[in-house]
Amino acid sequence: MSNAQRSFVQKVSRQPAADVRKNMAAHMQTKALNAGSMMSSTLSLTDPLDYEEFLNQHINIINRDPLKHILDFPPGDIAIKIIPRKIRTIEHILPKENISDLPKHVQECISCYTRPWKVVEYAHRHYSSSCCARERIDRGTISPSAYQQEFEIDKDFSSFDETFTDKSESCTPSSRQSIASLASVSSCTDTLTPRGSWASFDLRRSVNDPLIPNLLDNVLPEQIDQLNETRRQENRQEAVFSLYPETEPDEIIERRLPAELPIEHMGHRINVKCLQLKLELEVEPIFASMAIYDAKERQKISENFYFDMNSDSLKLMLSNHVRCADISTKSRSAIFEISYPSNDLFLVIRLEKVLQGDINNSVEPYLKEDKDKYREKVKSNAMDYCERLGKYRMPFAWTAIYLTNVFNGDNFENKETERDSSGAGCSATLASAASSNSLDRKSSTSSFDQLRRKANDMSGTLTRRGSLERKEKRRSWSPDDFTNVVESFRPITITVPSFFKQESDKMKDEDLYKILPELKRPNTVIKKYKCIPGSIKLEISPCVDDVMNALTPELAKIEPQSGDKIRPVKEILEFSPLAIYNPHYSYRNLLFVSPKELNFSSRAGSARNIAIRVQLMAGETPNDAVNAIFGKSSCPEYATEAYTSVNYHNKCPTFYDEIKIALPAAIKQHHHLLFTIYHVSCQKKPHELQLPVETPIGYTWLPLLEDGKLKVGEFNLPVMVETPPENYSFIPPNVHLPGIKWLDNHRAVFSISVGAVTSIHTLDAYLDRFFLNCEYLDTRNIPSHIGESNMEAELKRCLLDLNQSNRESLVRHLPLVLDKLIEFLVTSHKVAGQTMSLGSTVFEVLCLISAHLSLLSDVDQYGRQSLFSTYVQFQCKIPHPLAAKRAIINESQSRESFDFDNSSSLNHVCLLHEELALQFTLASGKVSDLAMSNSWFLFELIIKSMTEHLDYSQTLHGPRKHRFSHQFVDDISALVTSVTNKVAEYHSTDPRQAQSLNASLSFFIFDLLSVMDRGFVFGLIKVYSKLIMSRNANAPDLMNYKIDFLRIVCSHEHFVALNLPFGTPYTTISAPCSPTPSTTSNNSQTSYGSVERALHAELSTEFRQQHFLVGLVLGDLATVMELPNPQLHGKAISCIRNLLTSHDSRYDSEARSRVASLYIPLLSIVMDTFSQLHQYMSDAQDHDRLHQMGQLEDYQGPHQTITTSTISPEVAYAISGSRAYSYMTEQSKNKIPLSAENTRHLLACFLWVLKNLERTILYRWLLGLTPHRVHQMLQVLNTCLKAFEYSGQKRLPTLKRTNTHSFRKTAPTDVKEKLEECIRGTNSARYDLINRRKDRNSTDKLRWRKDQMPYRSQYSETPNRCEPELELSHFIEGSLATETALIILDSLEIVVHVATNLHHNLLGTVLKVLLHSLSRNQSTLALQNLFASQRALIFKFPNLLFDEETDICADLCLLLLKHCASQLPGIRSQAAASLYLLMRQNFEIGNNFARVKMQVTMSLSSLVGTSASFSEQSLRRALKTILVYAESDADLQETSFPEQVQDLLFNLHMILSDTVKMKEYQEDPEMLLDLMNRIAKGYQNNPDLRLTWLENMAKKHRERANHTEAAMCYVHAAALVSEYLSMLESQTHLPVGAVSFQRISPNTFMESAVSDDVLSPGEDGICLGNHFTETGLKALLEEASNSFQVAGMYEAMNEVYKILIPICEANREFLKLGKIHGKLQEAFNRIAQLQGKRVFGTYFRVGFYGAKFGDLDQQEFIYKEPTLTKLPEIFSRLQNFYADRFGPDSVHIIKDSNNFDTNTLDPEKAYIQITYVEPFFETYEMRHRETYFERNFNIKRFIFATPFTKNGKAHGELHEQCKRKTILTTANHFPYVKTRIQVINRTQFQLEPIEVAIEDIQKKTVELAAATNQEPADPKILQMVLQGCIGTTVNQGPMEMASVFLSVLSDGTTVPTKHQNKLRLCFREFSKRCADALKKNRNLILSDQKDYQRELERNYERFVERLSPLITLTSAQTQGVVKANAYQNKTTPLKW
Repeated sequence: MSNAQRSFVQKVSRQPAADVRKNMAAHMQTKALNAGSMMSSTLSLTDPLDYEEFLNQHINIINRDPLKHILDFPPGDIAIKIIPRKIRTIEHILPKENISDLPKHVQECISCYTRPWKVVEYAHRHYSSSCCARERIDRGTISPSAYQQEFEIDKDFSSFDETFTDKSESCTPSSRQSIASLASVSSCTDTLTPRGSWASFDLRRSVNDPLIPNLLDNVLPEQIDQLNETRRQENRQEAVFSLYPETEPDEIIERRLPAELPIEHMGHRINVKCLQLKLELEVEPIFASMAIYDAKERQKISENFYFDMNSDSLKLMLSNHVRCADISTKSRSAIFEISYPSNDLFLVIRLEKVLQGDINNSVEPYLKEDKDKYREKVKSNAMDYCERLGKYRMPFAWTAIYLTNVFNGDNFENKETERDSSGAGCSATLASAASSNSLDRKSSTSSFDQLRRKANDMSGTLTRRGSLERKEKRRSWSPDDFTNVVESFRPITITVPSFFKQESDKMKDEDLYKILPELKRPNTVIKKYKCIPGSIKLEISPCVDDVMNALTPELAKIEPQSGDKIRPVKEILEFSPLAIYNPHYSYRNLLFVSPKELNFSSRAGSARNIAIRVQLMAGETPNDAVNAIFGKSSCPEYATEAYTSVNYHNKCPTFYDEIKIALPAAIKQHHHLLFTIYHVSCQKKPHELQLPVETPIGYTWLPLLEDGKLKVGEFNLPVMVETPPENYSFIPPNVHLPGIKWLDNHRAVFSISVGAVTSIHTLDAYLDRFFLNCEYLDTRNIPSHIGESNMEAELKRCLLDLNQSNRESLVRHLPLVLDKLIEFLVTSHKVAGQTMSLGSTVFEVLCLISAHLSLLSDVDQYGRQSLFSTYVQFQCKIPHPLAAKRAIINESQSRESFDFDNSSSLNHVCLLHEELALQFTLASGKVSDLAMSNSWFLFELIIKSMTEHLDYSQTLHGPRKHRFSHQFVDDISALVTSVTNKVAEYHSTDPRQAQSLNASLSFFIFDLLSVMDRGFVFGLIKVYSKLIMSRNANAPDLMNYKIDFLRIVCSHEHFVALNLPFGTPYTTISAPCSPTPSTTSNNSQTSYGSVERALHAELSTEFRQQHFLVGLVLGDLATVMELPNPQLHGKAISCIRNLLTSHDSRYDSEARSRVASLYIPLLSIVMDTFSQLHQYMSDAQDHDRLHQMGQLEDYQGPHQTITTSTISPEVAYAISGSRAYSYMTEQSKNKIPLSAENTRHLLACFLWVLKNLERTILYRWLLGLTPHRVHQMLQVLNTCLKAFEYSGQKRLPTLKRTNTHSFRKTAPTDVKEKLEECIRGTNSARYDLINRRKDRNSTDKLRWRKDQMPYRSQYSETPNRCEPELELSHFIEGSLATETALIILDSLEIVVHVATNLHHNLLGTVLKVLLHSLSRNQSTLALQNLFASQRALIFKFPNLLFDEETDICADLCLLLLKHCASQLPGIRSQAAASLYLLMRQNFEIGNNFARVKMQVTMSLSSLVGTSASFSEQSLRRALKTILVYAESDADLQETSFPEQVQDLLFNLHMILSDTVKMKEYQEDPEMLLDLMNRIAKGYQNNPDLRLTWLENMAKKHRERANHTEAAMCYVHAAALVSEYLSMLESQTHLPVGAVSFQRISPNTFMESAVSDDVLSPGEDGICLGNHFTETGLKALLEEASNSFQVAGMYEAMNEVYKILIPICEANREFLKLGKIHGKLQEAFNRIAQLQGKRVFGTYFRVGFYGAKFGDLDQQEFIYKEPTLTKLPEIFSRLQNFYADRFGPDSVHIIKDSNNFDTNTLDPEKAYIQITYVEPFFETYEMRHRETYFERNFNIKRFIFATPFTKNGKAHGELHEQCKRKTILTTANHFPYVKTRIQVINRTQFQLEPIEVAIEDIQKKTVELAAATNQEPADPKILQMVLQGCIGTTVNQGPMEMASVFLSVLSDGTTVPTKHQNKLRLCFREFSKRCADALKKNRNLILSDQKDYQRELERNYERFVERLSPLITLTSAQTQGVVKANAYQNKTTPLKW
């Protein structure tokens, strides 16, 4: 195994790459190519090989190839099969006559209805995606048990931690501590709690995960690789695409539905069985019939079903009249058919009895109460009548059942009482179990297979025989609902409790239609009509498929039959109210005669009890009556006559009888219906007076034919009073024959209706004329009125008239019409010595008919109509020249089909395909357009004819060349050219038509590949491509057609064979890998030069010649990728994806690897489009290491390592034959990025090729690439990781995009969510998915359906799926993600071998891709393999981690720790093993162990700080596992290694314990950040870790949109870095240290705490992080500046840039400087624009009181809240938060700001006091802080005021109102690295009432001044302020203040105090400002405000008048003030 597995690496010939390139260059110099036309021309102009020739040349290679079966079309691929026609009856239904004696047309009809079908069978067509006969891929093959993938993201670990702690008693004490344990949070100066004490003890007590066996053994790298390789191949999925979502149905353009088998039309069938018919008086036979009526359409929609339920004794009463009773007439159950279910269907039941005279008299005994009394009398009476009048019937009673109620399953029992005597009322009992159990639904199994099927069927509608579930009851139905319900109602047994008496004047159907709607509401009916007591019991059920002993309407027996003597079930013929578009299927020839009305009123004498005898006559003698009238019930099957029922004493009777007649197959001129009208004498007279029972009183008749056509319809006939004369039957009765006596002077007195249901007579004038003319031609019997010379014109006319025929009739006879047309097309008829030229006319008519019927509904996406496709594939009869010479009669034919083909023997027959192709190419104008729009039909007919021709000539399996005539081949070429041109032409006029025509042509080519010379067909494809491409320049959209064309052609089932996959370097059979790499082993691999190999890996001319179709498809893909058209991208990618899907489902792995070699150029194409692939990028805001791992830089290595080692672009260009590969990284101008969806599909194809290519071939291919190309391949693989990442089951189905923030408040934020949020960006469709994923109980749609893929945003409600389906869908998605990861890993391993041999610089990139895959959501299976490969790679190339900057090492440590914290033990043990080996290896190598320790510690800190889903218990286990490895590692026990590992682990463990506390405060952001800040402080001596924690804090702030604080975290970090940089060396352009940052924030001084003596950088792995470099410093400053910009702190940006600009200047980074100055310009512009409009944070003082708060008790903080936060908002936030924590009753918010005694508070409660505060500045500070920004930045003192009065109230009168002001000082300046800072100092002072007044007046004065001076002036504000100053009459207004405090001065002698004087001066200023404001207002007001202004001025005058005595001092008072001031010169200033 070992060597075999690896040997391919050594086996490849060692020809140096340089030689390859030289050969290449030499080879290509001969070909000078025009680069400009490259795109359009070279791709399409490659000539294909001569396929047949090439096969012959290489026949030996093919025969030796083990994959021979896929290299050529298998023998017997196509066969012509004769399929016997499927019939339901035991034998074909045939006429009774001798068939050969019948007219030719009838013979043709019978042949058409009986002959077997000739079908072309393609043995492998089911492999083609054009055929959907089977499900594409059986997902049942994915056994869930075997491969159920386990993903951490799917596990719900909410309860996990608790169980964990219980199991191992290793829970840290901290996790059990109360909130009080955070004693030190409040005192920010504290360091961390001493932890080492219990940390070590606790870790030792933990439980470890299972160890990986043999991890520490010394094994060779090769062996490790082999072992990993073997493990990777275990539990793999065979087919990638079986896991991939299926293509959407509308995308499967190559789907061509197989033609439906011709079938008999069947409506919805219901079975009605009569169980009982009982009248209360049972004295005479009763005859029943039933039929269905549609009350809405007013139409009878079925024939009558006759049945009788009479007992044998009652039947005996008629023994004289009934000769015998055939079994077929004894049926008691019928099958009715309903094609168009309606809401108004009634089952009408009529009862008749033997004629007895007046209906009223005969009903009477039935209505009497004491029936027994009369029983005997009535019985004897009845016996008399039966004996005498037994053959006559009279109407008796009727009832009807409303079928909608039956279908709905309405239970009638509850209505029984009210309907007891009603006929419509039917008490119904539900069918017994026995009758319904055959209809039980099948129990469903829960296998995955069924689920899958169900999932696929979801979209389909119910099939014809749906499940019989009961639908809910409804009152009204849509047609679709109703249809379903008719299919599936519950069987029901109905008992109708009474009958309506049949009124003699209401016999007409019109009367019935009036009554039926009333029966829906039966109560009204009862009162109107007389009811006859009795009941009928019926069982009505949906009809099952195989009914025993059924008979057709013609009484033919239907399979299965069980014996002769069993009552049959009769199928009842439907008279459909609407057209049925389905061709006749079998012979049927029935006539229905319904006499309607007769008027004998003009006739004197006894003509009252009238009966009409109906006969079908074949002559005029009584013996000519045909025995063809169907019997009713309990009588002979057929009779020669039928009588209507008799209406007693009625000279104008109406009838409802329906007489059914079997028509003779050949109706002659003398066939007619004869009606004899009798008077029946009812009353029994004395013997001597007794008249004969019947007396004829009139005759009339109706000839069946008129002009040779069957005559149907409504007829009004006159009646002849005497016996008709001789030869009457040839003349219709409405001709007035002389000398004959007519009733009522030859008026029409008798109306009848004649209807036919026949498949022989077309009942359409145009069709009849056509068939008649055909008959004339065939029999050479041309009638004189046409004449031979005129025959051709007549034929053409009737041909063209076919288009006007009735659609339904045309469809019913379509196969016959088309057969006839085809016969005309290929047969040359001679008339009068001239050959008729009908070809073009027939061709036109074929197209016309196709167009005429294309309006019918069943048309697929390209206009293919099932009627015609069925005809072509099954029914068509194509004459062939050879057929006449051979009388080949199949056994099936000789027995039961009748094929009368005698035309071909008389006339010359040509080949149909040749004739059609010729006519198609000759067609022009309208005909041409018609032919184009129906081209699919013509093409399919051509193919069928070609195949039949090959079969006749027995060349179907012979060589392909010269199968067809040159002329035909030329015609086909011309046809393809003209159709292609038409496609381009229609594109601009009728795109839909163009699309349809394009598809028809594609399918034609597709079909030709199976029958013609394939090289010639390739030529046609080339012609098509060339024409389309030549026009593409003008209409770029034409590319759409080309891709569709190729997709259809390439869906051929032998696509692989068509591409000749043999004989090239990459498709050669590999010899079995030799165990020893011998260079001499001359196997086929080394026999090809590298030049050839390179040619076959690109789209070179050679490649595209041999692999013609793949070349075209890949060429198109490459071309399309250059175009800016996303829809085309999707099409081209979908085409490839479709091909690969079908390979996947068809071939085994060996064949697949050969097929994959055809797609090698796809790899290059995808690599070329890398720049266009959808980059699932991180959110710009997120700078998490975990998320940045997926980003690979562009190629950095040498482009031209050795001058000759890379192919020059020109050479590559020529090799590929498609385009130059551009080494430039920027995209070409018109390339546009692919959508996420298309990227995913394209990458799936890329991965398929990588998975299925043989390993050696992939290795050889990679060896030939430049390092740059290999790097590109790695970039593509890297993108695959993101594209196919598994996204987990927990999705929340959202209908609208949800705001990200709303989740933060509800869902626990976990690291995966964050990760995804930034990868996808919050506004993408993928983001939607994340939201869906958050819901635990999500029920989402199945995943393999494309519309549910992650890249489809779902805004539609999804119906809930059942659990197993969901589970299955996630399982499939998980398996796909796993398989993807493993394919990528396989490929990476091969790249490693290539890189080892050639390009070492790529190994780093490989490792990056590997790390990226570790950072994604992977299954356990994938992770085990990934870790194994990671260990092997690091083992082989340890320097990879440390050669470059430390990124890779940091990433690896971070990932390993992340997986160590996994909740799944399998993942943890792998990660722990990798981490241990990493440390061990670094220790052994002897370098960098300190660095690894540092990286691991930092990684843990960053994980801990940001991830909410982080599980410390899991990590504790992993740490313990590492400890166990270290202790059991025998090799290193003597060294310091175990001890160092132990130290590291204990250090990590301490960090862990901090996270426990952080978990507690996950919901309390302030507390969390306090804790994080404290942890960061604890690392004051460890700069790397402090930096990590500062970054963690910045992340947290960003999440909560606190951008200023985030910026401050970065500023602190930058200050920290600059301290260390200045320690290393002092550079003038660098900041001196933290001091340099004081202008940004004085808080940064704390970063300078660590001095040289504590740490020396560079020692022991300190300050090795990336940030401790100049670049790192720049990055931090950039981050800070960006955050300040987002926060709107533009001035701070400037300060940051002041530090950054010198660094950039020193490094000459002018581009960056340009950007910086641009940003600064933007910032300063914003400051200027927003002058006076900026708002910053709002500040609140929050005090906590109560023991519940633990250490927060009695602490005060200033909280910085977002801009414009209102007091109630922070109230509710804190209240809700602490109420959740302590319980709603425990938290009390204190809403005032007064001081209070804490001893008075309830110790059980928690009190929070919240006060709004404002920044406070001394007067001197105000001078420096002029702008609004300066007054909100770097502030640490805040002020708030509390009003009070001496008596304890808050508010009082003016003279007692005091105010207390409080100034608070915080520990740090705002903004800081957190949003709340502790208060460390508070001072208070009080204002007396007069001081409060002074403050108020000053405030009003300032307001007035501001309103007056505002520019532009705002009159509203000005008036508002004025109104408040002088318009006020309120108690506390200015006037009131003056009078309270200054009234004492009005005496003129009192000297004012200092405060009074101050207040006086303030009033003076106030008064002046009021005057100014009034003046300003006067200028602003409008005319309508003048009164208001006057009012204000009056108020002001009054105000001044009252004020002036109070503020004007006398001279004495003035002197007093001066003295007082002199005296108090040294006192302190006032405190306001």
